[in-house]
Amino acid sequence: MGRYTQLSVSVLVATLGLMSGETRVEAAPAETAPADLVQTLDNIEAAANARDLNAVMGYYSEAFTSDTGFDHNQLRQTLDTLWQRYGTLTYEIELLSWEAVGAGGYTIETLTRVDGVQTRPERRLNLSSEITSRQRLENGQIAFQEVLSETNRLVSGISPPTLQVQLPTTLTAGQTFTFDTVVLEPLEGRSLMGVAVDEGVTAADFFEPRPVVFDVLSAGGLYKLGKAPDAPDQRWISAVIIREDGLVVETRRVQVTE
Repeated sequence: MGRYTQLSVSVLVATLGLMSGETRVEAAPAETAPADLVQTLDNIEAAANARDLNAVMGYYSEAFTSDTGFDHNQLRQTLDTLWQRYGTLTYEIELLSWEAVGAGGYTIETLTRVDGVQTRPERRLNLSSEITSRQRLENGQIAFQEVLSETNRLVSGISPPTLQVQLPTTLTAGQTFTFDTVVLEPLEGRSLMGVAVDEGVTAADFFEPRPVVFDVLSAGGLYKLGKAPDAPDQRWISAVIIREDGLVVETRRVQVTE
């Protein structure tokens, strides 16, 4: 069960990200973007939907780095693994803003939507993700990326629970926080089990198996107290809820700042 969490967040490897540590100017709206930039994003989207790994990776610099520790080779391997596990995946990349950075360079923000289906002998898993990111492009290739926000949902069953999740998107180091997940449908005598999962956002954490222990939920949801790391970090916080008629895993990224 713990692997449902990692499979949901793994779609981020096919999205775009952020170049940090540079002088920023006011970004321009998407509708004013240069034609070459728009064409590059269209090409990446088309290559991802065609599962053309070589074409997708051709838009990433060989010197590519990211906030989560992925380099070019790790990105390629993880994307290949994701495509092997999901028989169906569709990508939609929406440009939100852009700015020119030097000669032939851009810093852009995008919203990427990913939907997919994984069929297992025991169940069918439906994935939906939304990732907002900012990326630095140099001569048509992505040089550095960082995800700004991320929500992933993985569901299975005849009628999976509908969740309402309350979780901060940003925490300060050492801050105590609450993770409140409510199942909106009445229990009506049905049993409910769940667990909250807190995981790192690094290349090493990506497909690392971790056992989880489920609690029987007497009320209609999860309520957990957590504490942010004592240093800047990024975390995947997930709610895993199982009911007799379905299951749902909702994962969100939390930024921990100084």
